[in-house]
Amino acid sequence: MTTSATSRRGFLRGLASAGAATAALPVLSERAFAQLFKADLVAGDRGPMEIANDETYWSHIQRAFDIDRTMINLNNGGISPTPTHVLEQMVRDLKFTNELPVEHNWRVLEPRMESTRRELAREFGCDTEEMAITRNASEALENVILGLELKRGDEVIITNQNYGRMITAWEQRERREGIVVKRVSFPLPLTDPSVFVRTVEAAITPRTKAIELTHITNLSGQIMPVRDIVRLARPRGIEVIVDGAHAFAHFPFKRDDLECDYYGTSLHKWLHAPIGAGFLYVRQEKIPRVWPLFASAAGREGNIRKFEEIGTHPQANFNAVSVALTFHRGIGVERKVARLRFLRDRWAKALLADSPRVKVLTELGPEKAGAICLFGVDGIDPVKLGGWLMNNYRIVNTPIVHPEFTGIRITPNIYTTVDEIDVFTDAVKLAIRKGIA
Repeated sequence: MTTSATSRRGFLRGLASAGAATAALPVLSERAFAQLFKADLVAGDRGPMEIANDETYWSHIQRAFDIDRTMINLNNGGISPTPTHVLEQMVRDLKFTNELPVEHNWRVLEPRMESTRRELAREFGCDTEEMAITRNASEALENVILGLELKRGDEVIITNQNYGRMITAWEQRERREGIVVKRVSFPLPLTDPSVFVRTVEAAITPRTKAIELTHITNLSGQIMPVRDIVRLARPRGIEVIVDGAHAFAHFPFKRDDLECDYYGTSLHKWLHAPIGAGFLYVRQEKIPRVWPLFASAAGREGNIRKFEEIGTHPQANFNAVSVALTFHRGIGVERKVARLRFLRDRWAKALLADSPRVKVLTELGPEKAGAICLFGVDGIDPVKLGGWLMNNYRIVNTPIVHPEFTGIRITPNIYTTVDEIDVFTDAVKLAIRKGIA
């Protein structure tokens, strides 16, 4: 039995013996816990790759979600559904809050967020006092993007494949404060990550103060060489900000694997937390140097909670993150990413084998990407193909139009069935053979 399997088995048994509720762990509904336990019995001692195509195992996981199966959702890159028991936990806390908001929201539920903070920090591999809970990756990252001390003429390096909202934030600083934003490009698929590192290095000058890059690009799903960029930048005194919106809980990694000082992510993507949850990591010695997005009182400069000063908000969203994290651990991130890559390869390799007109713009190697994959068909406009798939097959997809490339982003999730993947694949094959006019 592998170490991860032993750990997961002990974790599930611990939930059972504790009645699925302790001071450290959130409540799992009986239905959700039963599905996890049944799935684990099916898995036995097999490794993640052996389980990736076991439909009996994944059918139990799929039952934890209440999904609209009249449509095939292959756009899980923006917001993913949350397991039903996680949603129920949030609704339960919302109802509890509504009974006596001033008491229940602030004095009962808000202190419980410290447990969520502790568990997220453990999962990411940082200190509890380096973990701020935010509403999404945008809020997390804009705390740093807008909070770093920069002066007129200072340079920041980003890529032209960074998330649009982050690019907009840098452009506002450029217009308002006179900093210089330098945009670099890189090829898709990125078969050699060192090409990207050399491109960034070539853009560095003595005035470069910060680099912001994605851990996984939202356009193609390419995993970027974050640690190499950090090691390039740190000796030069350059800050590196990592947009991990699509990475956390998608595939296994810890903070120390990246060596980064700033990391922002959304938890309503791959952790399957309710909509409106994310986190910001800032290395402890860096916290005093960053101004928070919302003003915080003097004397809190070094407190990670200064990044959480957003005013009145429903605490239920944040507290339900603990339940989502428990569900995530019950599956195991190694199993999750193995399944996601299996689903991705099932459609991508089938289309590549079917027609030379198919181009996959995401490197398919196991360490190069996860669930997100970008493809195109020569001679078919991706926007029109995306609309045709939606109108004729009710397949939710994401056409991408970038100045340097176009395609359709396809993103399955752990609740996606093999049948749904095959419907999509067969539809694209039909479009290639007969057209979409």
